[in-house]
Amino acid sequence: MNIYNAWFDLKPGLSDVEFCDRLATYMNGLAAEGLLAGWRLMRRKLGLSAADVGEFHLMMEFETLDQFDRAFQRVGSRRDPIESLHFGVNSSVQNVKFALYRDFPDDFRHRGDEKF
Repeated sequence: MNIYNAWFDLKPGLSDVEFCDRLATYMNGLAAEGLLAGWRLMRRKLGLSAADVGEFHLMMEFETLDQFDRAFQRVGSRRDPIESLHFGVNSSVQNVKFALYRDFPDDFRHRGDEKF
């Protein structure tokens, strides 16, 4: 599984639950098109996090990098209805940081012949 992570803060004055509704519509739409395996939104608790990450953490799960690429192509088309859904989420956040991780060890990894 490939996990695309986004850490961010909401822009001032935006309702947190309104944002969650927008995000759910956007993410669930991608999932319904088979472009996303799963997602979850988390919020920092008790102020505990690395100093430079935002209050929110979004994890988007992709089964393959091909699925990840197809999702980016769909969103990158900048055509409605996906463009409006993306704008509703993207325009609501600030201080965004992204990272791409994978489950480890990989399912295909062979053990026993490593040279290092």
